[in-house]
Amino acid sequence: MAIYDDAVVTAKTYMGPAAGKFIDKQIKSVGADPSSLGAQHIDALATACFNAGKMLIGDDKAQEFSNKIKALK
Repeated sequence: MAIYDDAVVTAKTYMGPAAGKFIDKQIKSVGADPSSLGAQHIDALATACFNAGKMLIGDDKAQEFSNKIKALK
């Protein structure tokens, strides 16, 4: 679950205390779960985080967030 844990830590910077729920929802949207999240899911997860995140934190911050998720590979 290392990638999952890293994704939650990354999300906390942008989503605060809602990070865990936010990441869980995005992981589910890409057809994975926290225990099966792997490098093969990262690009889709980054896109999902951008698309959902831009409604909450704006395009620029959402792109920054997405880029940090992509770097988890």
